Amino acid sequence: MRIEKAPAPPWQRALIPILALLITFLLTSGLILWGRANPFEAYYYFLVEPLSSRISALEVLVKATPLILTGVSVSFAFAAGYYNIGAEGQLYAGAIAAAWLGVALRGVPPALAILLMIFGGFAAGMLWALVPALLKVKLAVDEVVTTLLLNSVMAFIVSALLNGPWRDPKSGWPQSPEILLNTHFPKLVPRSRLHLGFVVAIIAALLLWFIVSRTSIGLKMRAVGLGKQAARFAGVSVSRTMLLAALVSGGIAGIAGVSEVAGIQFHLIGELSPGYGYTGIIIATLGALQAIGVAAAGLFFGLISTGAQTVSRALGVPVYLGDVTQAAMLLVTLAMLLLQRYRIRRA
Repeated sequence: MRIEKAPAPPWQRALIPILALLITFLLTSGLILWGRANPFEAYYYFLVEPLSSRISALEVLVKATPLILTGVSVSFAFAAGYYNIGAEGQLYAGAIAAAWLGVALRGVPPALAILLMIFGGFAAGMLWALVPALLKVKLAVDEVVTTLLLNSVMAFIVSALLNGPWRDPKSGWPQSPEILLNTHFPKLVPRSRLHLGFVVAIIAALLLWFIVSRTSIGLKMRAVGLGKQAARFAGVSVSRTMLLAALVSGGIAGIAGVSEVAGIQFHLIGELSPGYGYTGIIIATLGALQAIGVAAAGLFFGLISTGAQTVSRALGVPVYLGDVTQAAMLLVTLAMLLLQRYRIRRA
């Protein structure tokens, strides 16, 4: 018996998101039954109840904002065959930049301050993505390993900052000082948490669609993603294309960090992201690396995150059910991707 690469036909690839959802819901239903709750009632509170009121529906959009951004980030890299697993660390790099700029831009008009925050976060995410990208294109070092390891390095950097020079002297908690009011993202709807970051996320998704499907750069990215050797024969610079995709991917993840600091927390905190960067991998995969699919998957996961709190209050199911659902979907999706790309053959 041996394992060999054998790409699946397009119709099988199209079924992956649907089958992943069905299998995940079956697994989650088993957990709900084990908790002595009715799965149908649980799914009502999970998927329908959050949309029944204005406040909870807006909260779905709030939860979806960083997920759409990280989904776009991962999709941009994956489209060029660069498997960026480091969106989590790049998100925190952008958050560090936002926390610093948020106290440095005193007296700057709000519109300009917010633009500087966004560009600063983009630059920080790009910078954090640069080393693994260079290792990939210059030395052929596996980017999955390097980007994943750098997530842990970034976690130590954030911890060192918050327990050291950036610790807020007013609160005494391991968090940075609050950013200035002129750097806060404006709210889109009064008396809600929905902020400018959601608009930025939608713009990022639209740019993903435009760049990948309507520009020569996108054509080169898709060519490299489909086959590096064929792309080289066609005259495409594989190294340059992958480097560009990796840096832009890191920059978009950095903007997700800015969105959380400037729109929600107003500090840098160690728990800023409950794994948004990793969830972005699921969202990109379920969305088939397409802008509309990524946006839809991000909204769906925002619904899951909001619904987990609703079902916990209504049925006494642990609030971690949402995390379990997302983790199950990640494992199922990865397993199905392996089955899609590889086959077991008799020797």
